[in-house]
This record gives sequence, C-alpha cells and structure tokens, in this order.
Amino acid sequence: MLLNSYDLSVVEERFAPQSESSLQAAVARESPNRAAVAAILREGPLAESDAEILFIRRAERPRDPWSGHMAFPGGRHDPRDASLLDTAIRETREEVGLDLASHGKLLWRLPVVEASTRRTFDMIVAPFVFSILRGESNLVSNAEVAEAIWTPLGPLARGETSSMFEYQQGEAKLQFPSLLLGDRVVWGLTYRILQTLLDVVHATT
Repeated sequence: MLLNSYDLSVVEERFAPQSESSLQAAVARESPNRAAVAAILREGPLAESDAEILFIRRAERPRDPWSGHMAFPGGRHDPRDASLLDTAIRETREEVGLDLASHGKLLWRLPVVEASTRRTFDMIVAPFVFSILRGESNLVSNAEVAEAIWTPLGPLARGETSSMFEYQQGEAKLQFPSLLLGDRVVWGLTYRILQTLLDVVHATT
C-alpha cells in the first residue's frame, strides 16, 4: 500500500523493532563468499519532504563483477568483522565516510539475497537498513566509488522512475526491471534489495 507521505519519520515507523538476535543473526546458509550492504535513509531537505536514500556508483574496476553499477555501500565480509552487520558498517565508513556505528540508527535487517553474475560466482548478501541525521550525512568517497548520491525515496516507491534495462549476455538480450536516477540505472541485486525494503515500508499492519 502506497503511503501518503515518505517523510523519514513516517518511513521509520514502518520498520517495527526487530530483536537483537534477528539483527545480529548469522547467515543461515554458509558460504565462502559473504557480503553486507547498508541501505541508508536521511531526512529530506525541507520539513515533511521525502526521505532520501543513498546510492553509489561503483568505480570501473576490471575484477569487480559489478564494476560501474549503481549499488548500496557495502562489500565482502572480512574475517576480522564480528558479524555481517559490522561488515556493512565498516564498508560504509570506508566507501563514503559515514560512521553508522556512531551516528546511524539501525532500523531493520532485510532477508539475505543471493548474488550471481554471468561468470561462475556465488555470494550471499545481507542488507541492513539505517537512518542517519542530515547533519551527519556528508559524503567522502574513496577510490572504489565513482559517485555517491542522495535521491528522494517517494518517486522510487511510487514507481515514477520505473523502466526496463536491457542486458547483453552472450548473444541474448535480456530485459530486467529497473529504476532510473537521471541517466543512472538501478537494476539487478540493488533493485531487488530496494524492492524488498519498499515491501516492508508498504506492508499493511
């Protein structure tokens, strides 16, 4: 069910508190390739305006299967990370300079998703949803991030930017649902995570 408002306070109320064990739970299926991402919301620029959500555009890197893609901040689990939540927090700090441990509010852990590419590749990704105060949300990107942008959540939630993305796989041309952010395209894994986030926001109570 679409909301009348996507103000941050309204959106935050859609995330009923999860238990600490749910937030910190280990990935059910063990995988040598584990990662975590952070979907981060902040208040809009004006009173009662749409909350904004953060996307990054990954830098062009030859060995990165998502080179150049729009994404949420995040990356691979490091053995030194105590949990996948810690992975999401660490990677966000490294990639865009946001300290979610000190300034973020953890709202929800979304279901784990499986990622794959045209190469033989298998990864388990744990998405976490945070909010952060606007005054704490200045971005400082590192070399892994070509661009980081805040964009209003409302148009995405209402389907106003919906499109189809054509992906060439060998000789086949595949069509995938997507969202447009100007000339940027959100599709694939990031699109799936965002839709799951919106499913929670739009769920009837």
